[in-house]
Amino acid sequence: LPRTLHVDRPSSKVDWDAGQVRLLTEPRDWPAGDRPRRAAVSSFGISGTNAHVILEQAPQAPAAPRPAGPAGPAVPWLLTARTPAALAGQAAALLGHLDTHPGLDPSDVGWSLATTRARFAHRAAITGADPAELRGALAALADGGTARNLVQGTATGRARPVFVFPGQGSQWSGMATRLLDESPVFAARMAECAAALEPHTDWDFHTELRGGLDRVDVVQPLLWAVMVSLAHTWSAYGVTPAAVIGHSQGEIAAACAVGALSLADGARVVALRSRAIAELLSGSGGMMSVGEGADAVRARLAAWDGRLSVAAVNGAASTVVSGDADALDEL
Repeated sequence: LPRTLHVDRPSSKVDWDAGQVRLLTEPRDWPAGDRPRRAAVSSFGISGTNAHVILEQAPQAPAAPRPAGPAGPAVPWLLTARTPAALAGQAAALLGHLDTHPGLDPSDVGWSLATTRARFAHRAAITGADPAELRGALAALADGGTARNLVQGTATGRARPVFVFPGQGSQWSGMATRLLDESPVFAARMAECAAALEPHTDWDFHTELRGGLDRVDVVQPLLWAVMVSLAHTWSAYGVTPAAVIGHSQGEIAAACAVGALSLADGARVVALRSRAIAELLSGSGGMMSVGEGADAVRARLAAWDGRLSVAAVNGAASTVVSGDADALDEL
């Protein structure tokens, strides 16, 4: 209990020797006992507003039994403080709390740390799939050490997240299926995307997602759904973009993520666009991603005398080539 400030001269109108009422002239411990702890908190505003609230300790909820089986997905624990020493102190305090309450669910702890704590400049993030893994990183943070599942840093306040939505080619077999099974938020948004796509497609959303991802009129709508659902999942965890940018059909997902397109409109655009590509452009050429810079790729393409060209420069060592299908096979 913190001491009460500005009571160096207690009122003489109160008999402080009678009864059990005492002023807190010094901080003191308040251990738990047989009965719930209760406190009366007063606030006397300078404008004349007075408030008096009586608080009672919440009942201890019984610990829910944890199902046996493999460990769940990794849970993040976030800690912040004003100084590095205070950050280490936060870790030590949390370790002590875990010692006192050994049955806490790591997900519940992570939720409280992420949603009910002030955010200061010095920060640490710990991840772990079980209490032992999380406690090990906490102990390292408290002792000023390091751990593979511990990241520390100082927030500058200047960085703002930007969501980047890629075009076709970013998919892979099994894409998003584990997240679909393990994240209710992601799964719910994917279901909404599937419902929005259904009037415009002749294939089953979930069957194709777990399939080979070969057809362009399947890949692009599925990628759109995954990107929209990923953005929604990040936002549900409190990570909202200051800006979005999209490449090719990623522009459609970017527009949906910020409300510039409704989910229904985005689904219609991506489904009809991908169908048009499949029907109108099939057999007229192809594209290939090459893991080299644009200048090196252009030098290679000279041998095909205009049948191949650089279509996009995605990065310092990522270039897309387009042209005749047989020339691409030779390349």
